[in-house]
Amino acid sequence: MTAQLCVSIYYCPERICAGRGNEENLKFEELNVDEKILKAIGDMGFEEASPIQAKAIPVVLEGKDIVGQAQTGTGKTAAYGIPMLQSIDPKLKCVQAVVLCPTRELAIQVADEIRKLAKYMSSIKVLPVYGGQEIVRQIKSLKTGVQIVVGTPGRVMDHMRRKTVKFDKVKMVILDEADEMLDMGFREDMETILTQMPEERQTVMFSATMPKAIMDIARTFQNDAEVIKVVRKELTVENIEQYYFEVRSKNKDEILSRLIDIYNPKLSVVFCNTKKQVDDLISELKGRGYFADGIHGDMKQAQRDRVMNDFRKGKTEILIATDVAARGIDVDDVDIVFNYDLPQDEEYYVHRIGRTGRAGRAGLAFSFVTGKEIYKLKDIERYCKTKIMARQIPSLDDVKNTRIDNLFEQVRKTLEAGGLADMRAIVEEKINDEDYTSIDLAAALLKMVLGDDHDREDDVLPVHFDDNDGNGSKMVRLFINIGKKDKVKPSNILGAIAGESGMPGKLVGSIDMYDAYTFVEVPRKYADIVLKAMSNNVQIKGRTVNIEKAGKKKGRKRH
Repeated sequence: MTAQLCVSIYYCPERICAGRGNEENLKFEELNVDEKILKAIGDMGFEEASPIQAKAIPVVLEGKDIVGQAQTGTGKTAAYGIPMLQSIDPKLKCVQAVVLCPTRELAIQVADEIRKLAKYMSSIKVLPVYGGQEIVRQIKSLKTGVQIVVGTPGRVMDHMRRKTVKFDKVKMVILDEADEMLDMGFREDMETILTQMPEERQTVMFSATMPKAIMDIARTFQNDAEVIKVVRKELTVENIEQYYFEVRSKNKDEILSRLIDIYNPKLSVVFCNTKKQVDDLISELKGRGYFADGIHGDMKQAQRDRVMNDFRKGKTEILIATDVAARGIDVDDVDIVFNYDLPQDEEYYVHRIGRTGRAGRAGLAFSFVTGKEIYKLKDIERYCKTKIMARQIPSLDDVKNTRIDNLFEQVRKTLEAGGLADMRAIVEEKINDEDYTSIDLAAALLKMVLGDDHDREDDVLPVHFDDNDGNGSKMVRLFINIGKKDKVKPSNILGAIAGESGMPGKLVGSIDMYDAYTFVEVPRKYADIVLKAMSNNVQIKGRTVNIEKAGKKKGRKRH
């Protein structure tokens, strides 16, 4: 396999700008980050800046406008969140920064992330505003003195119309996932919001792609914006079978143990996203009797060398590591790579699984996916141009049967090797002296080897996140009382549903538009959420809409 990150280029919409050298693998301390934020980053367990963070933070700290090309999961929230927090005057109890997001889900996520970064900046308040939540509650919160507003375009526009938020003191505006906002029909809202902001402001835009519409907005609303782009070469993943398990966080340790017991790898590497998780997992696995150890950025080099030496010699069978510390892992005999946590960046996934399947050998890669991380997994699949297959969580019976099979395989080899005359004589003597059979003796010995653990109740329930790609058969068809004659586009409907309900727009199925009405397909598990969110006097193109479950595809005629 190959995985390379090319030299990032900096260019302005009208010209190519000079490069800034190799800014990969930088510590946050090297980026002039405030000490309070550094302390919060340390608590979060991150060791160094991701590529987009290393390149964007210095530019944004300089007060420049930027267009950053970055996929979801690359750490872009911190890329703009850190310099944004450093620009806030905590003594000024008014809105100083606005972050626009395409969906409720992302707005909540971004607000949470910024709060974590501002953990030791107690005077700074962050408020997410989005459809589906009582606006009165948001208004009350705004009156308490919020400095950072994170919201969907529709709800921010609503506050603007109500004059419940003032933007006259805004220093920075961020457009997060700008291309998705455009796809969802928010362009007019975005432009209206930007025109209401002070001219003397910093505008930061992040987008996964760079269509013409994005660059048009940059030229119109930004001042000589600098585009920061990470270019990656084609990736190929060979000789590695890739699977994922949908799990609950609390069950990760148990499931990892079961997989190790079933596959019995000679050497395996387990990747975690934070130093704390590495330390916790080392303790957990050692407590379960495994030969496990780990490496992370807080360990001295001598400690790392000792751990790696033990791993190469096979004294340590399971190596637990963060992405940063794992760069020094150069061992050809790794049988399995476990992604205990999905990586923050798609490229890290490639680096991780590349620890197995070396020297022409076949390799295995298992990833644990929790809840909405399934969408991050889809991003990884697109990036790697590969399919990561789902696997069922192994049951305790699966583990027991595997251990029994392995044990009897060892018994078979011992029988074939011979030299059992002395042992056979001892067994015969015991059977003759005691009131039990040779089968009883074998069963007792088997139980002694396996222990009582296999008899306990299996408390790990299977996890099924239906309709992971939103295109399955379990879709519900909804009727909306607006159509083509109302000058409504599919993107307008998509944007309204996603913005009000918080359901990712990518999950919406077909949108069938007619003159007076529209049919929309959504995953069954989101149908009631969408119906409830859209029943609260939601307007599309100035018209209050009515939404309800439709009948069959060729349902009754609507007027």
